[in-house]
Amino acid sequence: MNFKFWIGWEKREWGIFLIILIVTGGIATFVHRTFFGSKNLEFNDELGGNVFPVTILSTATTDCNLIEPVDSDYVGNPKSCISIKLKSSIPNSRVMIQLAETPYFSKSISEFILPKAERKYTIYPDVVWNYDALRNNKQAAPVALTIQVNLNGHDLPPKVKNISMRSINECPIGYYDRNNHFHDTSKFFAAYVNEEHPKIDELLREALDTRIINRFLGYQGTLKEQAKNVDNQVYALWNILQKRNFKYSSVTNTSLSSNIVFAQRVRTLDDALESSQINCVDGSVLMASLLKAININPILIRLPGHMFVGYYTDKTHKAISFMEMTMIGDVDLDDFFPDEKLDSTRIGKTQNQISKLTFEKSKEYATKMYLQNDSLLHAGKANYMFLEIDKKTRARIQPIGK
Repeated sequence: MNFKFWIGWEKREWGIFLIILIVTGGIATFVHRTFFGSKNLEFNDELGGNVFPVTILSTATTDCNLIEPVDSDYVGNPKSCISIKLKSSIPNSRVMIQLAETPYFSKSISEFILPKAERKYTIYPDVVWNYDALRNNKQAAPVALTIQVNLNGHDLPPKVKNISMRSINECPIGYYDRNNHFHDTSKFFAAYVNEEHPKIDELLREALDTRIINRFLGYQGTLKEQAKNVDNQVYALWNILQKRNFKYSSVTNTSLSSNIVFAQRVRTLDDALESSQINCVDGSVLMASLLKAININPILIRLPGHMFVGYYTDKTHKAISFMEMTMIGDVDLDDFFPDEKLDSTRIGKTQNQISKLTFEKSKEYATKMYLQNDSLLHAGKANYMFLEIDKKTRARIQPIGK
């Protein structure tokens, strides 16, 4: 064979080989983009692009998950609050998910197996939360989520989505899933009952200094004595909160604008004590925190647009009293009892006498509200809640902490 012919033939073969490589690479790129492209990957959005710190902090050490996955095909821990949807390509597809760092969580890498082929899965990656940042978030802030996914060895194009990290003071009370089913999440109010707060001891010391009681007994004593003992302890707490000159503040709305998820603003124990302002929810969770701290089991009672607090007066939990916490401030009693002209009876009374009067009247008013709504409260109706802060509740929802 002629040497020049051999060299020419070799060049032609190499040219053909390069063409084949280019075409094959183009096909591979096309297949990669078609079957592993961003169309098969999307962010899941159960709460309309919102993440609530209270849901993360209150369930971090429990098995509770009030925000349930709609899809049965999911992997990972739904409590992570961040999820994506991804279509598997083959049986037992291997997925690696990398979340970029934000002010609220560290960078993390998670790996999963998707058992079935051609199936869309909801995937909840591991999130290494910065709990202090969540607890200190006082105002809703935008956060850019950046996610990188590798499916069966193929890197998919990175995805970025802006979400709203809500304030620690925003309590989600319910949401609609994509099937238009409403989920009640008002049990998260229990997270704002903080019986272990460092300032609780200071408040209990103030209550003992009133000499209304000598010590906190909880439910000690005979059954006959318990109701009186419990009421005296509760009144001592009412009295010292009144002396702090709390003012009623009806602030309940948040900056949240959504027709998917609904929330209410709640002052933490710190916020309430520092501002000396409460609304019906703030006052109820504040008093419930104090009651729980002295081993008297409190109950949060929620009606449409209102909340008050109850407590068992005996350890058998057969007798209940209720309090209207908005009456703890400098209020006009005639607004609550217009026919009794109670404000005129306050003239000449001492602070303690007025405190006792308002305490008894708050119980009367709240008991009336409870009796009017008893059947609805125990029927599981939306916007109605009878929530005991007991061991069962605490096994699901923990206080958010200081």
